[in-house]
Amino acid sequence: MNIIKFLDEFTNESMLEKKTSRKDAFKTFGSLGKKAALAAIPFGLASMPTKSYAQQQPGDPVAALQLALTLEYLEDEFYDLALQSGVITDSAVETVYMQISQHEQAHVDFLFAGLTDAGVTPDEKPEFDFTAGGAFNPFDPSDPDAYAQLLALAQAFEDTGVRAYKGQALNLQGSPFLTAGLQIHSVEARHASEIRRIRDLKGWITGDERGAGMPPQTQPVYDGEDNVEQATVDVTTLGSGSPFTFNASTEAYDEPLSGGDAFAIASLFIVD
Repeated sequence: MNIIKFLDEFTNESMLEKKTSRKDAFKTFGSLGKKAALAAIPFGLASMPTKSYAQQQPGDPVAALQLALTLEYLEDEFYDLALQSGVITDSAVETVYMQISQHEQAHVDFLFAGLTDAGVTPDEKPEFDFTAGGAFNPFDPSDPDAYAQLLALAQAFEDTGVRAYKGQALNLQGSPFLTAGLQIHSVEARHASEIRRIRDLKGWITGDERGAGMPPQTQPVYDGEDNVEQATVDVTTLGSGSPFTFNASTEAYDEPLSGGDAFAIASLFIVD
């Protein structure tokens, strides 16, 4: 399967002109702070990772692909359930979710086929609980917080995916999956940017800021993004007479997540 064909024309700003419903929902997310259950469950601390990619050795493409498949399983099911839920009433946002859903299914199919063709048994799809044991309720149209939760979870999943694919790039070097992995990474980055803009945020991460309206439990998704050293050089010292600012320097790069860290974040939504 050629992933490049999935780099199709994505939604543009004209599709995101309807802002009233999004802003109203965005404001309601503040009420999540009242949910005691949510406060007790930080992202990344749901369970200790036990999969092979959690103890991954450098240059292990199979573990990299299995991790990617698990993350794609999660995103694919999340967007399917979101579209079926009736929570999304903004047609422009629904169009975005439909496009992302098609991409995620394509990624699952590609990774599953790639592992199978390589003689490796793909990991089975886990059982997911997007309520995280009752802390979230993103698919219930009767819950006034559901839409804001649905958007926030999408942002967390997409931002995790971008960093996770970057973290696995070195492990795919020398394998026939490197190019495809980087292509999927670029698609995930476009997803992340679009979801963030729907939430009235910049399309990229500044420092280790998770963005307004994101619950503090999502902070592990963004930890480490405040790094300003690239290839042993502090990039804030660069620039002819006008060094790059901290914000500009951190916005220019996505920092990689290790396999263990990425799985720890995802495991909050995986039923043991």
